[in-house]
Amino acid sequence: MEEENLTTITEFIILGFPEYPELQIPLFLLFLLIYLIILIGNLTIIALTCLDPRLHTPMYIFLCNLSFIDIAFTSVTLPKLLDIFLRKGQRISAIGCFTQAYCFISSGCVEFLLLTVMAYDRYVAVCHPLRYAIIMNLRLCVLMAAGTWIFGYMETVTHTVLLSHFSYCESNEINHFFCDLSALLKLSCSSTATIDRLTYTIGVVQDMPCIISTFVSYVYIISTILRIRLTEGRRKAFSTCSSHLTVVILFYGTTLCSYMRPTSTQSPNQNKLFAVLYNALIPMFNPLIYSLRNQDVKKALRKIIIRKQVSRDCRNIFSARDCKMSWLTKR
Repeated sequence: MEEENLTTITEFIILGFPEYPELQIPLFLLFLLIYLIILIGNLTIIALTCLDPRLHTPMYIFLCNLSFIDIAFTSVTLPKLLDIFLRKGQRISAIGCFTQAYCFISSGCVEFLLLTVMAYDRYVAVCHPLRYAIIMNLRLCVLMAAGTWIFGYMETVTHTVLLSHFSYCESNEINHFFCDLSALLKLSCSSTATIDRLTYTIGVVQDMPCIISTFVSYVYIISTILRIRLTEGRRKAFSTCSSHLTVVILFYGTTLCSYMRPTSTQSPNQNKLFAVLYNALIPMFNPLIYSLRNQDVKKALRKIIIRKQVSRDCRNIFSARDCKMSWLTKR
């Protein structure tokens, strides 16, 4: 009978931010604004990449994938958090909770791998510019992008299976704003040694090689940039790589601090803080970092805006031919 009671939990209660009951509506508005910025910014990057032929290069194909995964990463958690703030919708089924945990961890793994692939792309572009088109051909680019998605979503199946077979006897209240791995482990009365070892094994086998590869890539990149004699060439190369390096440092730093610490040393407030950083703020800043420091993206955006403006102004005044001539003049 005791064992039966341990395994009959059919739903969890996500507490969100109960420490601030008077700030639920302001927090709802804040996270709603963050989510809208994430959607608008990343969808803009995707649209520009699809619409402008000059952005049909490996760098921007990877950036487009990064925007897709940022949308998926945040859409797994933020809509539920907004529901908690607005309607007190704290209940989530056990299946829904494990599914959310799986999608969240998988999306994080995909982004981790994708940032490493993007670092390699920048390494080839800066250190081997004459061979870039040959090395980073379309076939390899598609295979690398698809590989990050497939490997990322297959790798975390074991975590989810283990979580779903744990016994939860302490409580069904998750002191977090989504079904986070560390929060679920705290509720389990089963031994978490297996999943702890699995997490550290993945960290050593996958994450550390990714970090080392990225670090080595940027050592070569920076050394190559420093050898460029022309100031303009050095500035352009550094500007292209600094955006990606900024995102790498922010994402790698927060995720490793959150998940590579022993479970016994983790506190709910620290976990929430790190989760807000890598789950909300970094996906919000990614489009801004890449667009504000990237001339190609800014030119593509201006091109689209001017084209729409000229088309709207000409539609009711000039013929189609005159509109085309006006657009070519503006360009």
